[in-house]
Amino acid sequence: MELTDKQWEKVKDLIPIPQVRAVGKGRPWRDTRPVLEGILWILRTGAPWKDLPERFPPYQTCHRRFQQWQKAGVLQQIIAGLAKDLHERGDVDLSECFIDGTFCMAKKGGSCCGKTKKGKGTKIMAITDASGLVLSVSIHSASPHEVGLVEKVLDERFVEQLPEKLIGDKAYDSDPLDEKLKEKGIELIAPHRSNRKSKKTQDGRKLRRYKRRWKIERFFAWLFNYRRTVVRYEYKENNFLAFVLLASIIILLKAFFHL
Repeated sequence: MELTDKQWEKVKDLIPIPQVRAVGKGRPWRDTRPVLEGILWILRTGAPWKDLPERFPPYQTCHRRFQQWQKAGVLQQIIAGLAKDLHERGDVDLSECFIDGTFCMAKKGGSCCGKTKKGKGTKIMAITDASGLVLSVSIHSASPHEVGLVEKVLDERFVEQLPEKLIGDKAYDSDPLDEKLKEKGIELIAPHRSNRKSKKTQDGRKLRRYKRRWKIERFFAWLFNYRRTVVRYEYKENNFLAFVLLASIIILLKAFFHL
């Protein structure tokens, strides 16, 4: 997978330049762009590192740089920079945001992995703005209920500002969560569960916003176009998160030049 020149120009300054080795020691560093494109090929195809085509730098180089970026938090810096730029140019709409989670089977287990009726896996949680731009993405054990993850997902957002309204499905119908978010200035909108016993808190007018939840479902559809995010093969949770962030970066880059 190759980046366009415009996409590369947008991210190149957000990627740190490798430190120059001592004179006469080691091989010169590979250029960053072909290394990044090699990593993106792995992300898109879901193939093992050893299957990286010869047109890219050696897979050892790409894998090593991927690990370095993951440990240094480079991918978080890139996606935060892109989200900030989009917000500053007025393309981020926080008037209504959408939250949801999706399950990924974890083939090798590892940390941040839990048991469910579907099997052992990891949950990807995300928040998008009113137009479907991703504002937060994180991974969690699949075992906890999504209601208990909302505040954590908000804390992982890429922009400083909070949503005005947060819209979710029936899984987010919770009076305690309503109160917690209200303290932050966020209005939660979610359909009531059929077995709800306490007084209803939603009316039909607000729930009309719920019909636009397809926007976050579309984000997950885009995310799963990158096969390395569909099934978790990474034992270490940070490596899997890095692939999820990298896919989100490409989705934001595409939006950046089409808005």
